[in-house]
Amino acid sequence: MHKKLFIPGPIEVHPDVLKAMATPMIGHRMKEYAELHSRVTSGLKKVVLTSNKVFLATSSAFGVMEGAIRNLVGTRCANFCNGAFSDKWHDVTLRCGKEADAIKFDWGTPVTAAAVEKALSTGKYDSMTMIHNESSTGVMSPLDEIAEVMRKFPEVVFIVDTVSSMSALKIPVDELGIDCCIFGVQKAFALPPGLAVFTANDKALQRAAGMKGRGYYFDFVEFAANDAKDNTPSTPCISQIYALDCQLQRIFAEGLENRWARHKNLAGYVRGWLTERGFTSYPADPYRSLTLTCSRNSRGIDLATLKKNLAQAGFAFDDGYGRIKGETFRIAHMGDMTHTDLEELFSAITTILPELA
Repeated sequence: MHKKLFIPGPIEVHPDVLKAMATPMIGHRMKEYAELHSRVTSGLKKVVLTSNKVFLATSSAFGVMEGAIRNLVGTRCANFCNGAFSDKWHDVTLRCGKEADAIKFDWGTPVTAAAVEKALSTGKYDSMTMIHNESSTGVMSPLDEIAEVMRKFPEVVFIVDTVSSMSALKIPVDELGIDCCIFGVQKAFALPPGLAVFTANDKALQRAAGMKGRGYYFDFVEFAANDAKDNTPSTPCISQIYALDCQLQRIFAEGLENRWARHKNLAGYVRGWLTERGFTSYPADPYRSLTLTCSRNSRGIDLATLKKNLAQAGFAFDDGYGRIKGETFRIAHMGDMTHTDLEELFSAITTILPELA
């Protein structure tokens, strides 16, 4: 039985997108692929609001996150950590043999501009990483405020993970001065997993060109050389790229402004429903995610049983992550999701737990 996905990712995929994946195969060195590649990367530039290079990588986002470390970290990296996935990025940095420090924040709190400025003012770092929307805790850090601080440190490469936020709200990569922006497609883009996207400006590409040991599979210089021919360094996941081509057309048909407004409205609806039933937010109000809600289990619900019963009813629901499992739960509201979809989930929850009706 198919379970309708309300987990932080992967999320539900529209039938038209799934159908696009069945498009007959082409060779990745054929003219037809170059046309597809050019169309998709051009469309992505409109979504992420950039004139920089946009690259397609066949991997999860963590593949490109590692690639960014290998290509862009020279002397030392500041990893800003406020949840499970930003902690993992610090671990990746160390496993790549790079010097790095984890600048830690309490779970449920954002990376702040003040903390970024304090760390970078030491002069120790030539690069920094952060996750815009930490899906383990439902925290969205103030990217615009952090970007303003980053302008004071032009020698530091600004690397941002927007895996669970890109396309759900306006993230103007060029205006923010992000040197390398990374995201996957299985969250707000609502595609099956397996394709990662990243941007690189001239500053990032120049850093990569002078970096020893930047590896092979995610060599940014190789990506740039192949992108000049509307291609990729190695065989791409063509079916996924067909799906992304289809989804970009659907995104533009909806309109970016409308898409951003829909995500904001869905977030408000979920928060309101939970608040009315006595649940409190895990993150503080100004920093709550627009793509998933992480709520405290204020009423002491047996989350494991709820998850099991919802699965039997045809819904995938997620407990908290890592050390806040049982203490919190998470509900996604991104991609192609509608108000009606969420009403279906909440109706199922109240059937299982009548006291929440």
